[in-house]
Amino acid sequence: MKASDVVFSTVGPGASARTPSTRTGLLASLAALLTRLPATPLAMGSTFIGAAAALAAPGFVDVAAESGLTDVFYCGRDDRKDYILETLGGGVALLDYDHDGFLDAFFVSGSTLEPLRPESRPSNHLYRNRRDGTFENVTEKAGLASDGWGQGACVGDIDNDGFEDLFVTFFGPNLLMRNDGSGSFADVTAPSGIAAGRRWSTGCAFLDFDRDGLLDLFVANYLVFDRDRVPVRGSAPSCRWKGQAVLCGPRGLPAETDELYRNLGDGRFEDVSRAAGVAAAGARYSLSVTTLDMDADGWTDIYVAVDSQASALFRNLGDGSFKEVGIASGAALDEHGRVQAGMGSAATDLDGDGHLDLVKTNFIQETSNFYLASGTASFDDRVHAMGGGVSSGYMGWGVAALDVDLDTWPDIVVANGHVYPEIESRLPNNPYRQRRLLYRNVEGRALEEVGVSGGPGLAAAHSSRGLAVGDYDNDGDVDVFVNNMNERPSLLRNDTEGAGGFLSVDLVGTKSNCSAIGARVTVRVGERHMVQEVRSGSSFMSSSDFRLHFGMGSHEHADSIEIDWPYASSRDVLTNVPTGKFIRIVEGAEFSLTRQRDAESRSTCDVSRHRTIGTP
Repeated sequence: MKASDVVFSTVGPGASARTPSTRTGLLASLAALLTRLPATPLAMGSTFIGAAAALAAPGFVDVAAESGLTDVFYCGRDDRKDYILETLGGGVALLDYDHDGFLDAFFVSGSTLEPLRPESRPSNHLYRNRRDGTFENVTEKAGLASDGWGQGACVGDIDNDGFEDLFVTFFGPNLLMRNDGSGSFADVTAPSGIAAGRRWSTGCAFLDFDRDGLLDLFVANYLVFDRDRVPVRGSAPSCRWKGQAVLCGPRGLPAETDELYRNLGDGRFEDVSRAAGVAAAGARYSLSVTTLDMDADGWTDIYVAVDSQASALFRNLGDGSFKEVGIASGAALDEHGRVQAGMGSAATDLDGDGHLDLVKTNFIQETSNFYLASGTASFDDRVHAMGGGVSSGYMGWGVAALDVDLDTWPDIVVANGHVYPEIESRLPNNPYRQRRLLYRNVEGRALEEVGVSGGPGLAAAHSSRGLAVGDYDNDGDVDVFVNNMNERPSLLRNDTEGAGGFLSVDLVGTKSNCSAIGARVTVRVGERHMVQEVRSGSSFMSSSDFRLHFGMGSHEHADSIEIDWPYASSRDVLTNVPTGKFIRIVEGAEFSLTRQRDAESRSTCDVSRHRTIGTP
């Protein structure tokens, strides 16, 4: 292939942000960029391009211990749970904080209700990827040690300086941590104006809801918890389950309202929850947050999985406000119209029709939801028709889409675990520790749960919560990070054999926010077109790799890659792109084939637009 065979074009003002334009223009010659990457960047690497097997056997191996992920993340007692605060566990966020081209991992820890010595207090942890398959704990060095009751985290470049920042939710004051680009983070919560009250925040997501090139912030809040006022175990109907006395909640406890903060561009955020219509949805037991453009109108919408109430879907009206349309859209209840205990959520195109569908995990004895989108901003729960009935035997939390076998169809992985460890001896069908679920997508027609055949990493039983996916070893397939209750985390390395080829797409915004959060990418190959969006947050209080990973089957080229940026009338198109590559695309400017996301390449972000957090 010659460099001139690859075409890059941009669509300027006047073209629809979601409609192909007839304008094309060759902006860059790409000679010398098509050098093939090393076949195995790490010892555990796999071949980049290979023929797609008809039934590639998934294989996940937990390599956390040998990789250096050995710290224990706490959340209350492990023999029984007396209070609902002890049940949610923590999330995990993936980011390349030091710009060496490899994913690092940030795990969030809860705490315990029993007093602990200062040196024994749990803390969140940041692990730096050493680029050899192992991780180094750099929490103290990076300034991220904290001993509060942590919950979740989301990632985004709040000041467009090219370095990814962190927002961490807590039972108690939340934290906004700015990446200063030198390997450390600074606490800028106070000058940012983000409320530091003692609320119970859970999921979060950065998004650019008003398309001004600045990342705004959505924060989900759960309930009002006061240990001295919560009823004791078994004292009310809401404190019993299957005849057993259990902790109380969430029913019977006051719910909370969610928050939306608009980025003012000078280091400060403004609470627009009321003005934008988010507060009008009322108090709910909100948990995970997943952003998506549900109607492909170019404006980011927000889905919130809600515990023991109808889930919420905030439709972006494009004028700075939202309308809650969860029940009206069909994405709030189960297929029979019943309320469920929503936990985690994810957005992906399950059936290959070009519309993003929603997946939600729920309490045990409730099935998950596979909400298939109709293309008219409405959804239909097809969980049983698609083969997801097995989920009723598990309590689901973190959930994400990934193409395990690289056959061009997104599969689904789910982390599970019960909330009542004390009842297992009396109700053996409700184990506290449960295996993970992996649904293999059968060409959009069905989702087959592969069971323990998915490898020892999936078969092992844990009480898991947060889950994030990303290619930590840069070998061309997607791996899974899981935060477990009161034990070390899991790192499920994807060793699937017989898989197809891939494309990994890394976007850099210039007019759009630097993280490109909200960008929609469509990859076309033959009759298949695959749609993904860059998002912060999602799963269960977690945040995955910003790079979009596409399985390419046996195809050696993508016919086209179309990028609709989260900025008015900004669109780029590449054609005839070789597979087996890590591709970085800069908005309106260029693309390159590379294995790294270094600081120099990220300097294309227009830093001059925005002052730094903390400056006057």
